[in-house]
Amino acid sequence: MPTWTPWRPFPDPRTRGILSAPLGPGVYELRNRATGQLLICGIGANCAARMSSLLPAPLGCGTRNNSDKRDYLRRQLRNIEYRTCACKTRAEAAAIERKLLAKATYRFNT
Repeated sequence: MPTWTPWRPFPDPRTRGILSAPLGPGVYELRNRATGQLLICGIGANCAARMSSLLPAPLGCGTRNNSDKRDYLRRQLRNIEYRTCACKTRAEAAAIERKLLAKATYRFNT
């Protein structure tokens, strides 16, 4: 059974907010606090770095191919919250992600 953090507000990099996420393998899930809608789940070998790529430049780093997702998150940033689950391996994170995707509907599938 994975151990999830509590839901936390997604930090705003413009106000030097701090993202608290695993530096190693992990799973993340985002939702819109105002509507309760699940937005995305994902994994990363470095979960914190992967999550920081969810926002468009210059707010985020890294690359994402889905500009609609990144723009939505930027526009709704004050309503976005996240939770994470640290994993021992990327394979463990992928297994948890598959279970999440099988039981829930997310606004963004990738």
